[in-house]
Amino acid sequence: MPEYRKHEARDWAREHMRGVANTITPTFTHDLHGLNEAAIRHDVRKEIEFGFWGALLVAETATTLEEYVRFTEWAADEAAGRLRLIHGHASFNTLEENVHAVRAAEQAGADLVLLSYPPTFYPDSADEIYAYTKAFCDGTDLAVMLFPVPLWGFERIHPAAGFGPELIARLLDDVPNIAAIKAEGGMPSIGGFVDVYRRFGERVVVTEPIEANGLPMACLVSMQFMGTSNYEYWGPTIPEIFGLIQDGRCEAAMQRYWQIQPARQASMQAMAMLAGSNFLHRMVWKYQGWLAGFNGGPLRTPTMRLTDRQMKPLRQGLIASGLAVPVEDDKAFFTGRHPG
Repeated sequence: MPEYRKHEARDWAREHMRGVANTITPTFTHDLHGLNEAAIRHDVRKEIEFGFWGALLVAETATTLEEYVRFTEWAADEAAGRLRLIHGHASFNTLEENVHAVRAAEQAGADLVLLSYPPTFYPDSADEIYAYTKAFCDGTDLAVMLFPVPLWGFERIHPAAGFGPELIARLLDDVPNIAAIKAEGGMPSIGGFVDVYRRFGERVVVTEPIEANGLPMACLVSMQFMGTSNYEYWGPTIPEIFGLIQDGRCEAAMQRYWQIQPARQASMQAMAMLAGSNFLHRMVWKYQGWLAGFNGGPLRTPTMRLTDRQMKPLRQGLIASGLAVPVEDDKAFFTGRHPG
């Protein structure tokens, strides 16, 4: 259950959403018939060790609703209040399923939710986006992070990922538990973030989650929170850089920012292979985490395939950035650090 009342969500976010939120992709048992509890708990401990404020619990990996709730329960138990848990994308099949899932995640220990839209949701107007969003938010007491991003295919309604300023203003007026905006409209440009921050930054927490953009932007404007993304690739580095910025040490922060440029370029190259899929490559993200000490391990089909032409540049990018990499061969990733 959240520690705040629904009408307090924005005040809670302004006070408590301070830091960097990463992702946790669930690990399955070796036979892929169930979840690997030891591996999941290992990853929660790594998040805490590396200084992350919170973590998105990824649902887009063929978990059942019951498995996802168990995933949340284990993560909440292991975190014991040391890590905020974000219900991952609300990405089940229908509005009804998503409301059911978020209520279950609420009971299991989630602190807030990042809102997604089902692949079959094809709105013809901003009114339809408004109606879905409001219905979802009305169905939960959790703080909701709105997520304008080109993944949903709403650009036919408005170029800013479907979320024009009029729609956002209407939602903020009518939906009190929308407490933050992960502003990626117009990605890869920063136009969506700049427009949303300028218009709504005094009403809700606004973030630019892509570290290549968000870290420099945080040196120019007040940004108390950054997330969620695949920051696990760099181990504790992104929380450390963000902390330097919060302390007013932007020169030191940018020195570290440029140090990891080779790894950043390798990550961008890996992501570029996904053009047209409108779906994040969770196996790539899980491998990136494994390179930094997270569990790794198998995912169920359907999942995107991970190949040497993706793995080897990612490993070399870390080496060129002066960051540690595991001594194990990449084959060990597919087993994971806690085989189960």
